[in-house]
Amino acid sequence: MASRVSPHFDAQEPRRPCMRRSPCTEDLSKNAPATFGTFALGRDTAAALLVAIGDNPDRLRSERAFARLCGVAPIPASSGSTRRHRLHRGGNRSANQALHVAVIVRMRYCAKTRAYVARRTREGLSKPEIIRCLKRHVAREVFQALRADYASMAQFDLQERPQPTP
Repeated sequence: MASRVSPHFDAQEPRRPCMRRSPCTEDLSKNAPATFGTFALGRDTAAALLVAIGDNPDRLRSERAFARLCGVAPIPASSGSTRRHRLHRGGNRSANQALHVAVIVRMRYCAKTRAYVARRTREGLSKPEIIRCLKRHVAREVFQALRADYASMAQFDLQERPQPTP
């Protein structure tokens, strides 16, 4: 049986979706290369996460704060001898959706993530619990990329500002 190639993926880079060169894509790849380069983040999901963090990224002091903002912070939901967690239901819903889409894409196309899902399934976790863990992991990875992008933007912004004349 021959393998079928999805029309949504480029033949040269089978794990990176084809993107038409729109102004949004060019702006994202120029201004937020680390975030846009994260596996499974397309232009819509990367833009949603950039909007979620807003104009003031300094208010998010840690990746835990970013996870809470996105609604993927784990909250203990144990009872008796059962130990489990659930996700924080507050936060930015579009950022949560962007992370969910990224996790689903990774579960489908990333070999490491598929191996992780198989291992956690053997350990007895359900699929929603595995997705919860993966969302937290992706939030951690995206937060590092967002911080790197904002740091480079701030440095670029300082270089472009005209210096006051004495």
